[in-house]
Amino acid sequence: MTHHMPLISTIVAGLVLAFALGAVAQRFKISPLVGYLLAGVVIGPATPGFVADIGLANQLAEIGVILLMFGVGLHFSLKDLWAVRAISLPGAVAQIAVATLLGMALGLAMGWDVAGGLVFGLALSVASTVVLLRALQERRLIDTERGRIAVGWLIVEDLATVLALVMLPALAPILKGGLQSGADLQSILLPIALTIGKVAAFLALMLLIGRRVIPWILHYIAHTGSRELFRLSVLAIALGCAFAAATLFDVSFALGAFFAGMMMAESELSQRAAQETLPLRDAFAVLFFVSVGMLFDPMIVIQQPLPLLATLLIIMIGKSVASFALVRAFGYSQATALTISASLAQIGEFSFILAGLGVALNLLPESGRALILAGAILSILLNPLCFAALDWWLARGAVAAPAPRTDGATDAEAAAAAPPAEPSREPVPVTTLTGHVVLIGCGRVGRHFVLNAGDNAKPMLIVEENSDTVERLRQEGREVIAGNAADKEVIAACNLAAARCLLVAVPNAFEGSQAVAQARAINPGLPIVARAHSEEEVQYLFKHGATSVIMGEHEIARAMLGLVPARPAAA
Repeated sequence: MTHHMPLISTIVAGLVLAFALGAVAQRFKISPLVGYLLAGVVIGPATPGFVADIGLANQLAEIGVILLMFGVGLHFSLKDLWAVRAISLPGAVAQIAVATLLGMALGLAMGWDVAGGLVFGLALSVASTVVLLRALQERRLIDTERGRIAVGWLIVEDLATVLALVMLPALAPILKGGLQSGADLQSILLPIALTIGKVAAFLALMLLIGRRVIPWILHYIAHTGSRELFRLSVLAIALGCAFAAATLFDVSFALGAFFAGMMMAESELSQRAAQETLPLRDAFAVLFFVSVGMLFDPMIVIQQPLPLLATLLIIMIGKSVASFALVRAFGYSQATALTISASLAQIGEFSFILAGLGVALNLLPESGRALILAGAILSILLNPLCFAALDWWLARGAVAAPAPRTDGATDAEAAAAAPPAEPSREPVPVTTLTGHVVLIGCGRVGRHFVLNAGDNAKPMLIVEENSDTVERLRQEGREVIAGNAADKEVIAACNLAAARCLLVAVPNAFEGSQAVAQARAINPGLPIVARAHSEEEVQYLFKHGATSVIMGEHEIARAMLGLVPARPAAA
């Protein structure tokens, strides 16, 4: 029986190939984004074999953009940006300006007009959120000064991109014709003022109504107790706000979704909303990258090697040199400057969105988008090498600031007075506790244990990955190690050889089993209690060394049995 199902075949081919190539990329310690992009190349029109429906892929990608921007808004933190505003705001703006000018110069050298060069340069100036955060998390740098500066820098870049997405449609007629024809001031300012007015009306609506209504809806649905309704409400708000912004205010889907996420972040349930929608956001984000890859023609590597090389040099050298000089100019160490430079030496998702908009508005030629796609794939592929070079450089201690020499000071004394080199990876401080209880995971189960344990569980050491939870626990005066317990350095810092007991309260049995196995190797006699959700997980945890495994359903049934009144005696 013949089936004509372009939507299903596009989704299936995209996800299956993205999974296969993403897994291969992960195996070689490359960002899975490269695998997703290559999956799009394989099923795109530029390569032989199966060709997915590019029109449907673009619509799926639009949903991916909406959910991607919604996630950015959901995790947007003015507090984090404000803490590093002195360096991140001017530094990011200056770096964007430098990269944009370099991109414009390359565009003009290839015979494009100013409009094409402007969009091209803007696309090259924005780093990938996914790649940057992953690199910082792997090195435990997120909560360090270097990490906060990099994240703040990224937030400014994201905001600049959102502004560009709003203004480009309004400026497109002027950029295409006005610059050459000498348009008067009114024709230039009118579309800009109209766009700003529409955006202001949308923002006012979101701030005055959405800021109250969206959190109220979340709380109302949460109290119904229906998990699927809560998940559906989050998706309905994200997609509904994006669609309303585009149809009612002529604002981009991306901006509508971004502000929907920001308003939802006002709710105490924002973390749960992020967790509930993460699988769907990830799935559509993958389809977005696949659809981008479908637009890439690999022949550009052969046909335009010099423009491609110049594009890659702007991304990995031009941006990095500019950011290094800016960070150093603000008085920060070489280690901080090098970390920021390595973090920004790539482009990704926002560059694709800008490139797509530029082509749709006839501002950017197709060859420009092809160069951006090729530059993104190669820069994401090479970015781990930048961090490897950074690790090697910092490990040599080459970035230690020399101590000021004093009269009569020997070289040895000067070296001893020099501050230590900053590590490429933030070390995990080893606890000094002994005879302690180690709790891994402080979610719903772990939090209940912490609040009700009493003196019997003292002293207690908690291992938690969520930064907000870590901050709250530290404010309560509890000793916490921030990180994933599956990380060998994190588990080693718990001093399990001298611990009294290990409690694994994380809901993910696979992650929990890794911590259990490593703990058993460190202390063969340590009592280890873990949690599970199924009989298979129970056996899995026992296999990896757990002493006891508690399954929630069993304990609930046991408690209910204990509350059943005794059967009355027969008369």
